[in-house]
Amino acid sequence: MRARNVALLLTAALVVYLVLLADRAVALFATGSAAGIALGVGVFLLPLLGVWIVVATWRSGVQIQRLSRRLDAEGGLPDVSDLPRRPSGRVDRDAADAWFEGRRAEVEENSGDWRAWYRLAYAYDIAGDRRRARATMRKAVDLEAADR
Repeated sequence: MRARNVALLLTAALVVYLVLLADRAVALFATGSAAGIALGVGVFLLPLLGVWIVVATWRSGVQIQRLSRRLDAEGGLPDVSDLPRRPSGRVDRDAADAWFEGRRAEVEENSGDWRAWYRLAYAYDIAGDRRRARATMRKAVDLEAADR
């Protein structure tokens, strides 16, 4: 099953859960008591927050996919197929760190190029630093949007 299909399935399940949670909030409002209404407000905030997170996540995913397709069409997608791997399939940490240094040098040379930032985000990801990978990918998305 493709990753997108899994994401769609999980999103659909989350939407069902958020609808059921909103229904509980409405039921709490219907009690008419101050405590029920207060709890209803709190419970109703959770589906709103959930919807915001789902929309933001999908929007980010679509933007990153657009960059990936554009970079692939240009022949610039990062290739780590030649890097040594652990038995788990993950890239060996030392090899990932060395590959990362090359991507960091590329960004230092071309700090305004979204392609370099995309490859750096990928390097962060294979090195296991997901927080920095996401932040760097946001920078790549912003630079590509300004480039268009």
